[in-house]
Amino acid sequence: MAQEIERKYLVDHTKWGKLEKPAGDVYRQGYLLTDPQKTIRIRLTANHAYLTIKGLSVGATRPEYEYEIPQEDAKELLDKFAVTELSKTRYKIIHRHKTWEVDEFAGSNAGLIVAEIELTSEDGSFDIPEWVTGEVTGDEKYYNSNLTIRPYKNWDM
Repeated sequence: MAQEIERKYLVDHTKWGKLEKPAGDVYRQGYLLTDPQKTIRIRLTANHAYLTIKGLSVGATRPEYEYEIPQEDAKELLDKFAVTELSKTRYKIIHRHKTWEVDEFAGSNAGLIVAEIELTSEDGSFDIPEWVTGEVTGDEKYYNSNLTIRPYKNWDM
């Protein structure tokens, strides 16, 4: 079974703003299904498009199936079938030989920056960059699918 093992963290805005980083990729991401047990997502970037099916998270692990699809199909699926959608810019940062994916959210989720690291096992070791703050792995309000339903701008701070 395909699986994703991912840890998720908040990012210090000040330190992140000072960090030299590569150009990011803008993502248009929509959901055909957002259910606590499973999600079906379409993701469109300037150069690629994907259909992704994710199951229920247990700890930092969940089943995940991802398939590249034609960009035109993705655009049509997003336009005609997505029930919710978000946009973000993703940066890939190498820190001590590990890739961190950092998402700066836009629109209703502007102001939220989340860093993720994918691992090969839940107890895999890695060093946390200085611009990373508290861990939010397993906190459902940070799931991208939930951000489309209850966006960051609506949270009580």
